[in-house]
Amino acid sequence: MNKTAFLLPLLLVAGGAHAQQASGCPQLDASTGLTWEYRGGDGADFCRALRADGSEAFGMYISKKPTFSPQRSNRVENGSIGGRDVQWYRAELAGQPEIEARETLLKLDDGRSAHVWTQAPSKDQLQEVFELTRDIDFSTRHTAKVIAGQ
Repeated sequence: MNKTAFLLPLLLVAGGAHAQQASGCPQLDASTGLTWEYRGGDGADFCRALRADGSEAFGMYISKKPTFSPQRSNRVENGSIGGRDVQWYRAELAGQPEIEARETLLKLDDGRSAHVWTQAPSKDQLQEVFELTRDIDFSTRHTAKVIAGQ
């Protein structure tokens, strides 16, 4: 289980990211009501999809070197992101065993990888988040290819 994968985004947020429809993030469907919190630099983009109340629906870290190494034993669900089939992997959040956390990895056409994660307090809410990720549009900035979960 990749506990450190969830620490990296938290460290990046501490640097003063701001909400916007960021050019380094894929396009969100307007009907989701989500906005991006974005931070970029050194060839990487950190994107958090935020609800109107400021809570995180899901996030992603896009970089040249993948920040997540899927382990087959952690496979739990099939799904799709941006119209592409993915395999979601179980993740653990330190000190929060009751949280349903998942992550996956996509290879982008520009050679970078998108590590996508989500966390929810229940399986029903996790399914709601999966619905939101299905319509992400990578075509405006990054076109994705699945590299995990085939």
